[in-house]
Amino acid sequence: MIESSHAPAPIGRRHAIKLLSAGALGSTALAPRQPDTGPAREFRAAWIATVFNLDWPSKPGLPAEQQQAELRTMLDRAVQLKLNALLFQVRPAADALYRSEREPWSAVLTGKQGASPGYDPLEFAVREAHARKLELHAWFNPFRAATKIGDEFAANHLVRKQPGWVRPYGKLLWIDPGIPAARQFAIGTMLDVVRRYAVDGVHIDDYFYPYPVKGATFRDETTWGQFGESTGLNHADWRRDNINRFVEGLYRAIKAERSSVQVGISPFGIWRPHVPESIEAGLDSFEHLFADSKLWLERGWCDYLAPQLYWSIEPSKQSFPVLLDWWRAQSQAGRPIWPGIATERVGPARPASEIAQQIALTRRGTDTPGHIHWSMKALMKNQGGVSELLRTGTYLTAAAIPGR
Repeated sequence: MIESSHAPAPIGRRHAIKLLSAGALGSTALAPRQPDTGPAREFRAAWIATVFNLDWPSKPGLPAEQQQAELRTMLDRAVQLKLNALLFQVRPAADALYRSEREPWSAVLTGKQGASPGYDPLEFAVREAHARKLELHAWFNPFRAATKIGDEFAANHLVRKQPGWVRPYGKLLWIDPGIPAARQFAIGTMLDVVRRYAVDGVHIDDYFYPYPVKGATFRDETTWGQFGESTGLNHADWRRDNINRFVEGLYRAIKAERSSVQVGISPFGIWRPHVPESIEAGLDSFEHLFADSKLWLERGWCDYLAPQLYWSIEPSKQSFPVLLDWWRAQSQAGRPIWPGIATERVGPARPASEIAQQIALTRRGTDTPGHIHWSMKALMKNQGGVSELLRTGTYLTAAAIPGR
């Protein structure tokens, strides 16, 4: 996710559709265009981020009724735009936006970790989404323990219960993926939700081993000595193997528990620099995040892959269509590629028409089209007129989710 900046490439050309004004949904005038009614089946989704109160709730400590009203407004906007799924962040940092005996209530709800908001946000979200015929996918961060080292932690938070699993890294606290019990705990936490809530999917994003921070080292020497040295793998390959085991184990466990639940993964959008050859990137997710997302796709360890293709159509060094075509070619198990698109970056350098063109590209050459907006806030604000453009053109007709 774009919780921290992944710098976008500039748009290399002017687009035909000009936004004449911007404001609340319904107030943007657009130049005439040929409507694209859209396919009959398409995954149309948006992320609802709760970490840092990015999308919801608007701030911690609001009364339950106000939190619920805000979420209803988001769900109503999704219906108005003819989306059919939402990815709702329920575990941002080893905490919970649902009733849990495993982890404490998230501080994003009340301002204090462990304090009950007086209702169950996930239960509420599932009920309200289904009433509107929207799918609700529960989005988890498996290995982030805290967004700030100096946070106050509830007695049942992992930092207190399992301090030996936790590693400081930059300003963060991280759960060490090299510890088998820690991986199993994360899988068990997701299975707990699958058992108790009528979620339609389980979703994880791009935080496996942490993103590089200048001057920071992920100190897992003890874990390596205990679990890694005897494997015959080098340190980097062992880290990747830890994540591979986690991804495969998660997929198989969820399918064994409730096969109808969709498992989605949203990795960093570039697997490795110069793959394909024209693509440049400052980050090597295979080398730095130890995330072999190409392998997961080839092995079919997910029901859909949503690589974060947050760049523009041009220039070629980080080209949206080039990357989309490459990811589709890797799907040997036939899993759909439903890319994340950076709707929040709509502005002077990236007009709303760029988003519409990217969606049009996702509809070509596949019978399982789909995409996910980062994030719901941009659609709520009608940022740069994007919501009105989608409502009056790209999403003129409703769509069913492929395979559902």
